[in-house]
Amino acid sequence: MLSVSNLSVQFGKRVLFDEVNVTFTSGNCYGIIGANGAGKSTFLKILSGKQDANSGSVHLEPGKRMSVLEQNHNAFDEHTVLNTVLRGNKPLYEVKQEMDSIYAKEDFSEADGDRVGELQIVFEEMNGWNADSDAAALLSNLGIQESIHYTPMAELDGVQKVRVLLAQALFGNPDVLIMDEPTNDLDYETILWLEHFLANYDNTVIVVSHDRHFLDAVCTHISDIDFGKINHFSGNYTFWYESSQLAARQRAQQNKKAEEKKKELQEFIARFSANVAKSKQATSRKKMIDKLNIEEIKPSSRRYPAIIFDQEREAGDQILNIEQLKSSLEGDILFQDVTVNLAKGDKVVVYSKDSRAVTAFYQIISGEEKADEGEFQWGVTTSQAYLPLDNSNYFNNTMSLVDWLRQYAQTEEEREEVYIRGFLGKMIFSGEEALKQSNVLSGGEKVRCMLSKMMMTRANVLMLDEPTNHLDLESITAFNNALKNFKGNIFLTTHDHAFAQTVGNRIIELTPNGIIDRYMTFDEYMTDSKIKELRQKMYA
Repeated sequence: MLSVSNLSVQFGKRVLFDEVNVTFTSGNCYGIIGANGAGKSTFLKILSGKQDANSGSVHLEPGKRMSVLEQNHNAFDEHTVLNTVLRGNKPLYEVKQEMDSIYAKEDFSEADGDRVGELQIVFEEMNGWNADSDAAALLSNLGIQESIHYTPMAELDGVQKVRVLLAQALFGNPDVLIMDEPTNDLDYETILWLEHFLANYDNTVIVVSHDRHFLDAVCTHISDIDFGKINHFSGNYTFWYESSQLAARQRAQQNKKAEEKKKELQEFIARFSANVAKSKQATSRKKMIDKLNIEEIKPSSRRYPAIIFDQEREAGDQILNIEQLKSSLEGDILFQDVTVNLAKGDKVVVYSKDSRAVTAFYQIISGEEKADEGEFQWGVTTSQAYLPLDNSNYFNNTMSLVDWLRQYAQTEEEREEVYIRGFLGKMIFSGEEALKQSNVLSGGEKVRCMLSKMMMTRANVLMLDEPTNHLDLESITAFNNALKNFKGNIFLTTHDHAFAQTVGNRIIELTPNGIIDRYMTFDEYMTDSKIKELRQKMYA
């Protein structure tokens, strides 16, 4: 279907890809993974023809059509929403445009009639007469109301544009679908719809995503970029991660017999296959899991940060009491009537359809902002650490990372450079990287610094507003494991489904008309029919 031959890419002295040979076959979904800077987005651009390689070639089977999720959100501002979607199938759209231009002629000739007849046959073979209704159905499934289907794209907000461009990529059943971070700016319901759509998609899908739940739901293969090569592994992301960790442990066990290692791997595959078969995400495409191969399992060269949240002291029974809290912004009520008593051990997923509401909630309970009404009281034995949505105020200086982190040291020992460098090393800032100026860090590096700051405070309550933003899969996975093991309390808001599902044991949804508060998992909350009805009323 789609193949890459002898592909090499080099920027200066840095080799990104070295003689890569790989094939993507029909019916499979490939999740492209790799450390930050490994070349995931560059590879997708080369596949789609938007960037040239230094050498090598990309070959798409003749007669097949490729579609790419557009990253320039303003590229179609001059077009209507529906027309933008139709342009996703370029051959069909060109036929339609030619027919429309002929029909618009004032001096319609016999030759024009013959040409229109030819075009109509082609258009019918492309299912063109249903194109408008198919495009409209896609838009509706992605939350774009029919009332704006003929609105210019320039009038839509950023989130709406993302959904329209996603519909454009999906339109017309492309033979190869390429998507770079397709879940960005999508809500839970839309991501769930996309997961089901792709899990049952018959053609080839190639996707880059930091959303592990999404990769697990849609991928039949993981394509790992490592050491300038790309290797396919059967199974989803969780299988790749757990199997690579198992392979690394086995490599470290030099004295273990080969037969014992093989038996352990066989048992792992059997256990994983059984779990996939029982899961809600299992589809006919997930039967690819039956082809998992022991020989494919290899250790990864990935570096995972050492994220461990210890508590200075264990909190008592009184954690946090909130009474009748209300907040508004520019005349809009973000939330009101928020009354919550946080119990020891609660790990709360704070959710809202309005992201401004959760950020305002964190700013209030962290003491950064004042509420319109109500009050809150932290327990005397609690200590809090806060990871805000916007951390830019922490990095507007030229201090080295060593000096930056030293600001948050609790003891004389922690202020020593050897201690701080060791701490930064655990967060993958080693050697000269520890001397970087704090104002030149990337988004992911800033978050890792904030996590270092939080770990150093040894708080027993963590407040996290979209903590996975800018992080790579390795950091996200290590972060997730740290939160699952944390013994204190957590307030968590995240678009990462796996984070919400595996960490939270209580869901609190903030709405303009009060809150919904339930002790259950995130999946249970989102799929409960009674809660769905209640949510609709609370946002009405």
